[in-house]
Amino acid sequence: MMAGFGHGTRGYPRSRSRTWSRNGPDRATLGIIGVVCAIAGFFVLGIVLGPAAVVCGWLAMGRSWTGDRSVPALVALVLGAIDTLLAILWLAGAAAPGSGMF
Repeated sequence: MMAGFGHGTRGYPRSRSRTWSRNGPDRATLGIIGVVCAIAGFFVLGIVLGPAAVVCGWLAMGRSWTGDRSVPALVALVLGAIDTLLAILWLAGAAAPGSGMF
C-alpha cells in the first residue's frame, strides 16, 4: 500500500464539506445577496446590480426552473430583471438627443 504522498487508505474524508453544496446555506446566502443587490440596484448602479441579482437568484435556484425554489432566490431573480430593464430604459432615455431626465 502506498500510504505516503497523499495516497491514504481512508480516501478523502475532508473533501465532502469543501465542495459546492446545492441545498445548504450557500444557496440561501446567494438568494439573500441577490435580494440585497436588487433592492440596492433600484437606487444606485442598476445596470450593474440588476444583472448581479439575476445571476445570484439563478444560482440560488440551482440553475433550473423546475423543482422547489426558495423565495429569496425567486425575488432576487424577478427584482433583478425589473431593475435591469428599468436601467436599460433609463439609459436609452438619457441617450436620446434633446431629452432631459424625464
